[in-house]
Amino acid sequence: MTGDRLALGTLGWVPEELRPVVDPRSLDVGVTHLGVGAFHRAHQAVYTEGAVAASGDTRWGIAGFTSRSGAVADLLGPQDGLYTVLERDDDTARARVVGVLRDVRSGSGDPGAVLDRLAHGSTAVVTLTVTEKGYRHNPATGRLSLYDAEIAADLAGRPPVTVVGRLVRGLQRRMRDDAGPVSVLCCDNFPSSGRVLAGLVDDFVAALPSAEGDRLGAWIEAHAAFPDSMVDRITPATTDADLRDARDLLGLRDEAVVVTEPFSQWVIEDRFAADRPPWERAGVQLTASVEPYERAKLRLLNGSHSTVAYLGALAGYDTIAAAMRDEAIEAVVARLMADDVTPTLDPPEGVDLVEYGRTVLHRFRNEALGHTTRQVAMDGSQKLGPRLLGTIADALAAGREPRWATLGVAAWMRYVSASASDSGTPLTLDDPLAERIRTATRSVSTAAGIVDGLLGVTEIFDPALARGSFRDLLVDWLDRLRGDGVRATLRRAIAAS
Repeated sequence: MTGDRLALGTLGWVPEELRPVVDPRSLDVGVTHLGVGAFHRAHQAVYTEGAVAASGDTRWGIAGFTSRSGAVADLLGPQDGLYTVLERDDDTARARVVGVLRDVRSGSGDPGAVLDRLAHGSTAVVTLTVTEKGYRHNPATGRLSLYDAEIAADLAGRPPVTVVGRLVRGLQRRMRDDAGPVSVLCCDNFPSSGRVLAGLVDDFVAALPSAEGDRLGAWIEAHAAFPDSMVDRITPATTDADLRDARDLLGLRDEAVVVTEPFSQWVIEDRFAADRPPWERAGVQLTASVEPYERAKLRLLNGSHSTVAYLGALAGYDTIAAAMRDEAIEAVVARLMADDVTPTLDPPEGVDLVEYGRTVLHRFRNEALGHTTRQVAMDGSQKLGPRLLGTIADALAAGREPRWATLGVAAWMRYVSASASDSGTPLTLDDPLAERIRTATRSVSTAAGIVDGLLGVTEIFDPALARGSFRDLLVDWLDRLRGDGVRATLRRAIAAS
C-alpha cells in the first residue's frame, strides 16, 4: 500500500471525529503492558484512553512490549504508536484512531528496556496479554513448568525472555530501586487469572537461591497485587480488506489496524496495590469477585467458541460465522449452553444467562469479522480446561451427563488426530503440546485408542476425570465423528435429543 501514513505529523489530516479522544502528546506513561497484540490494542488500550478522556488524568499512557516477534513494534514505530480500531458489525464499519500507546518496543529485541520500564517509578500498573501458552505453565495444575528450558535459563540469570521471568526480574529491580508498589493485571483467558499469575511468580521466586528468593518473595508479598480480571472482545486477524477500509475512512495509510466487534467487556477485581487508571469512568466493572463473571464467560462464550471452531473446521468451514450458518452446529451450541453449561453457573449480579447466551450466538454470526475457525482452534491444550473440562467435571459431580460439552472435547480430539477435514482440506496442529499430542495418537487406529492416548496427557486432563462415563462418552462421539463426519453426526444427535 502506498500513500501518506498515519503518524503524529499527519494526525491533523484525519477527520476530527475519528481522531484520538485524548491528545497523545499530553500523556505520561503509567501503565506497562507485556504482549502488545491486536487484542490489547482493541480492548485494554481503548478502555484506558477512554478513562483518561473521562477524567482528564493524563498519567496513564501505555508503554508496550511485544512478547516474541517485533513485528507489531515495527508497524507502530513509524506511526508514533497510533493505530486504528475498526469495528465491524454485519455491513457497518466504524473507525477510530487510538493514541494511548506512547512507547512500543520489541521485548525480545530490547530485554533491558522491559526491566527498566517495569521498575520505573511512574509504572503503577502492569498488564499482560500473552495468551495462555505464554505463561509456560501446566494448565491442569496451574504450576510453572520449571522443567521448561527457557524458564530454566531465565532462572540461571540470563536476560529474561519468558513473561514470568521478565516480570519477576522487573519486580526484583523495582525492589532494588525502591520504586514503590505495583499492581499486575493478567488479561488472558483462564480462571482466577491474577491468582494463577501470582502463583507462577511465587514458583519462579521459590526456585531462585534462597538468599535471593526469600527477600524478593517477601517484597512482592508486601508491595505487589495481582487482581483477577475478565476480558471479552472478539478480535480476529486483520486482512488486506480491513487495511483498505481503514484507509478509505481515515484518508491515510495505517499498517497497524486492528479489527474487532462492537461488543466489549472488562471486569476487574478491585484489589490494587497502588494508584490505577479510573477505568470505571470508561465502562469497566470493578467488583469484589470476578469469578462468577469469569466462569460464565469462559464456559458460555469461550467453550462454545472452541466447540464451533473444531466442529466447523472439521466440516470444512473457514470462519466461525460460516460454521454458525450450519443449523446443526448452531443447534449444538445452543444445547451446549442451555443443557450443560448454564446449570453449572451461579449468575453474576445483573446478568441474565439466557440473554447472555443469545448475545453469544449473535456475536458468532457476525460475518463482517471473518474470524477463522483455525485461529480459534489454536492452542487447544491450553484452552480445554477452563472452557469445557470445568463444565464437564461440575456436571458429572452433580450426576448429569455433559453430552454436548463432551462432544466439544471429542471434536478437539478428532481435530488434533486427523490430517484433514471431512472434505479433505488439510488440518494443521498449532499447539504448544503438539509433540505430546502426536505421540499420544501415533500408530493408533481406533477411537478408543485415540481417546485413551489423549486422556493420558496429564498436562490437559486430570486423571480422575479420565475414567468412567466421560471416557465412554468421548469414545462414542469420536467414533461417530470419524465414521460419519460432522454433519451426519450432529443431525442424528439433534434428532435423537
